[in-house]
Amino acid sequence: MSTKANWRVAIRPLLKKYKGKKHPLEYGSLYQLIVMVVISAQSTDKLVNERAHELFKAFPDMSALSKVTSREQLFPYLQGIRNFAHKADWLIGIAREVRKDAGIPLTLDKLTALPGIGRKSANVILREAGRPPEGIIVDLHVMRVAPRLGIADGKDPKKMEEQLMEKLPKAEWDAGMAMSFLGREICKPKPECPRCLMNRVCTFYQESK
Repeated sequence: MSTKANWRVAIRPLLKKYKGKKHPLEYGSLYQLIVMVVISAQSTDKLVNERAHELFKAFPDMSALSKVTSREQLFPYLQGIRNFAHKADWLIGIAREVRKDAGIPLTLDKLTALPGIGRKSANVILREAGRPPEGIIVDLHVMRVAPRLGIADGKDPKKMEEQLMEKLPKAEWDAGMAMSFLGREICKPKPECPRCLMNRVCTFYQESK
C-alpha cells in the first residue's frame, strides 16, 4: 500500500467528478431503495433494475410487502437473482419489522439490525437518502480500486472500510461511492489507466509504467 499520497487532498478530484451522482439502482422511493439494495447483493444492478419493476407493481410499499405470508409469493419476481430464496426471507423479515415506509430507519445501527443488510448496504441507503455518512461504502468495485490506488489494502471489506475512515475526514467519506463509480467506468478488472484522473497518484499505474 502506498504511503506517499496525501489522500485528504489526492482524493478530491475523484469526489468532485462523482459528487451527487445517483447510485445505478433505479429506485423511486426509500422503500424501493432498501428493497433493491437487499436483492442486489451478488447480483448486477442491471438485473435488479429489470426485475424490480414487476415486484413493485405487486408490492408498491412496505405495508403491502409486510402482508406477504410466505416467501414463495415473492419467488416469481426474484427468479434469476442470485440467492433469491434467502433474499425473499430477508425482505419479508424487514417488512414485518418496519411495517410501513415511514418506519424505515435511517441510522447505520438500526439498518444493520435488519435482515440482509450489512454495513455496505446500510452505507448505500444512507447516502442515497441524503443522510450524513456513518461509514464508507466498500463494494466489490472499491475492493478492486482502493488497493490499486494504494489508499487501502486487504480482502476484508470491514478492515478496508476502517483504513479508509482513518485516512479520510468524514466530509470525504463519499469517496467509497466515488471509487465504486470509477471501478464501474474506468478501473475495471482490465483498467483503462491512461484516461483515469487518478493515475498520477495511483500506485498500480505508477508501478506499471
